[in-house]
Amino acid sequence: MTKKTMGASAQAIEHHYGTGNEYFKLWLDPTMTYSCAMWDADNAKQTLHAAQLRKIDYHIEQSRAKGARRVLDVGCGWGSVLHRLVNEYSVECAVGLTLSESQAKWIEQTISDPRIRVELADWREHDATKVYDSIISIGAFEHFAKLGLSRKEKVEVYRQFFQQCHRWLRASGWLSLQTVAYGNSVQKDFDQFIAEQIFPETDTPRLSELVQGADRLFEVISLRNDRDDYRRTLRAWFSNLKARRTDAMAMKGEQEIKKFEQYLRLMAYMFEVGGLDLHRVTLRRINHPR
Repeated sequence: MTKKTMGASAQAIEHHYGTGNEYFKLWLDPTMTYSCAMWDADNAKQTLHAAQLRKIDYHIEQSRAKGARRVLDVGCGWGSVLHRLVNEYSVECAVGLTLSESQAKWIEQTISDPRIRVELADWREHDATKVYDSIISIGAFEHFAKLGLSRKEKVEVYRQFFQQCHRWLRASGWLSLQTVAYGNSVQKDFDQFIAEQIFPETDTPRLSELVQGADRLFEVISLRNDRDDYRRTLRAWFSNLKARRTDAMAMKGEQEIKKFEQYLRLMAYMFEVGGLDLHRVTLRRINHPR
């Protein structure tokens, strides 16, 4: 199995994110964060922006990144974590990896900070010149394996990722990971729609595959399944898109907007019924794996 066949290619990632930075800006929160927020269940009036910042802060805290010299963000999106690391948590150097040329250009144009460095590269290609104190990866893990791989092949992909993280991290370093995963309620035709219309070349992990991939490399310190947080996030995005639909239609046309609306509704339903889970996993590096 070659690198090329393992996970989503840069072209497949850009198929989605290349829809346009200005288009996503219409309906995401001001941080341009395109992953599940972390909502306060007791605060019905909490804004999407506040929930996204709460999520980012959670992963920074879980990865023990505050005041660190070097932090890696695998799948950095439009740079919201990188920005907060250096401006709110006194990180000296924050490195982000993305496969999306659109996202890399956005960061270059909107975040001018010598403490932030972004690489347009796959995690398999990243050659760390110095060790990292912490690693954060939010919403990237679900793109690491292609649809159609066997369970054994998927676990091997995930193991290679954790091996890389193990090499990059200092002794007893921390990794905070967030990923969509298959739940216990299987829904027909979901995989096909996502693979063909939204995220080509992408399959979602199962929790057991993730844990198996990390075995003897990282110990799981904490695990959350916050699938209702993603349901709420998707509904917030849908409401934002609906409110700006005229502008969105002018940008992308009716067919593209209808596709995104279907995607957001279907994903929200899948998280509501348990077809998909949202895992937040805190892992600590095992220094001498057997």
